[in-house]
Amino acid sequence: MRTSVISRVGDDGHGSFAREFLTKQGVDTRHVSTDSYWPTPLAFLESWPPDHFPILYYRKPTAADLQITTEELEVDRIADAPLLFVSGTGFSAEPSASVTYELMSAHRHTTVLDLDYRSTLWGDIGEYRTWMARAVPHAEIVLGNLEEIEASGVSVSPEATLVIKQGEAGSTVLHAGQSTSIPAMKVDVANGLGAGDAFCAAFGYGLLRGRSLVEAATFASVAGAIVASRTACSAAMPYEAELEAAVRNSGDPRPNGMQ
Repeated sequence: MRTSVISRVGDDGHGSFAREFLTKQGVDTRHVSTDSYWPTPLAFLESWPPDHFPILYYRKPTAADLQITTEELEVDRIADAPLLFVSGTGFSAEPSASVTYELMSAHRHTTVLDLDYRSTLWGDIGEYRTWMARAVPHAEIVLGNLEEIEASGVSVSPEATLVIKQGEAGSTVLHAGQSTSIPAMKVDVANGLGAGDAFCAAFGYGLLRGRSLVEAATFASVAGAIVASRTACSAAMPYEAELEAAVRNSGDPRPNGMQ
């Protein structure tokens, strides 16, 4: 896949590392700018398997990746991307919030909104709900877990698709008035951080490869389980061959009743 990231890093070693890592992975970094003032944000994770992984964010009062402006972006080029992923965290501060909304509004193809609610990054949940109420109508697909859906306070229109991530309970795809439950692949959880990112990546990859929504979500669920079983985060993401093998080993990727 040809992949590009829209973000910003600080003028520091952490920023250089992030940019080099992306480049080595074949990711286009033309939209990853450098901030001369705000440092690259950090996060520290505690790991208490199987279900407690508190995160301490160093993003106050703001962070470099929330300082993106439209002047540094090729908005028309981004608008033509076949798939645009947007994170709810991008709405947590200006100017990122307005820029993110502008990109969603301008996008001419499939937009996926990951609700991505992190309470510590929002002073007021009401502000989060206000932004999500504006953003959701511009998304063809909305991703989130049950807590994030509740926090957003929004309902998805019948024309849109809602994909619910439920951890060990699997996931659910709501589309065109139908609900399809996808069982989770059983693993011993080592670290929950990054499982949602793996889910998003595999889901988008599946869609771009022409898979159905349920097939893409099935592969996404397996990808999330693989990362949850490993200590690392970005370095733990599976490649296609490993993911395909894991799906085959876990059984038929098509849930009962799926055509």
